[in-house]
Amino acid sequence: MSNASAKLETTSIAPLAPHTRVGDYIIVKRISEGGFGIVYLALDKHGQQVAIKEYLPANLAKRSAGSLTPSILPDKLSLYLLGLKNFFEEGRSLAQISHPAVVSVFNFFRKNETVYLVMNYLKGKTLQDYIIAGRQLEAKPVFSESTIRSVMIEILEGLQVVHRNQMLHLDIKPANIFITDDDKAVLIDFGATRNSISKVTNSKQPIFTPGFAAPEMYRRDATLGVWTDIYAVGACLYSMAMGRPPQEPSKRRVKDPLVDVLNEISNLYSDKLIEMIEWSMTMDPTGRPQSAQELRQALIDYH
Repeated sequence: MSNASAKLETTSIAPLAPHTRVGDYIIVKRISEGGFGIVYLALDKHGQQVAIKEYLPANLAKRSAGSLTPSILPDKLSLYLLGLKNFFEEGRSLAQISHPAVVSVFNFFRKNETVYLVMNYLKGKTLQDYIIAGRQLEAKPVFSESTIRSVMIEILEGLQVVHRNQMLHLDIKPANIFITDDDKAVLIDFGATRNSISKVTNSKQPIFTPGFAAPEMYRRDATLGVWTDIYAVGACLYSMAMGRPPQEPSKRRVKDPLVDVLNEISNLYSDKLIEMIEWSMTMDPTGRPQSAQELRQALIDYH
C-alpha cells in the first residue's frame, strides 16, 4: 500500500448506515459533512424528522463501514477530546435558545465515544446555494435590495438572541445561513461558537472563513466581541449584493478596495445599503455597529 493510500485510509470516515439506531433515533440518510463531522436526516421515536449532527472530525478520527464507534488517531486524542467537549457545550448553549432565526437543538447526548446534537430538520437551501446559482445565471442584481434587507434583518434578530445568551457565532457566512422553503432565514452551524462573551480572546486555534472573518480573527492577541460577528454580517451583505465574497482583511490593509468595488453596484442598490456594508465592514472594530440591534434597526429604518 502506498503512503498516499495509507493516509487516505487513516482519515476516512464512514457515515452511519440508513436504519442505524442512535439513542432514540433512527438514521435515514446522510445530509452533509464538514470538518466537524456528519449531519444526518433521522426519525425520532414519534416518527418525526430531525437532523442529527455527529461530532467526528475527519482529521482526528476514522471509522470503518458498519461501525458505530470511531477510532481516534493516537497522536490526536487530546485534540479530539477538546473538540468533543466544545461540541457538547455547543449543544448545551443552543438548547437554551429558542428563536425562529436560530437553529433549534432539541437534544444532545454522548454515545459511541462521540456526541450527537439533535436539531430541527430544515428544508430549503443555504444562502450560498442561491448566491452561486445567481452567479451562474449572471443575474444582475443577484438579489433585490428588499430581499437582502429582509434576510439580514431576520438573521440579525436571531443574532441578538445569541449575543444576549453570552455567545458569539464567529463563523457567519452564506453557507451558514439557511433559507427555508417558506422563505425564513435561519442561522446554522455554531461549530466555531465561543461562550462567555465578555472574556473572549482569540487565543484558541482560529476557525474562520477567509473573506468573512473580521481582521481581529487573524490576531492571537485580539479581543473578539459582537463587533466580530457584525463584520461577518457585513460580509454577507456584500456577498448578496456582489455575488462573491469580499477580499480578506490582509488585502484591504494597504489599499482598501472596498469603496471602489462597491461603486460597481451603485446603479443597482441604494447609497444607504452600500453605506451599511461599509459601516459593518470597517477594519477598526470600534467603527462598526456595536450590537446586532443597532445594525438591524438601521436596516429597518431606511427605505
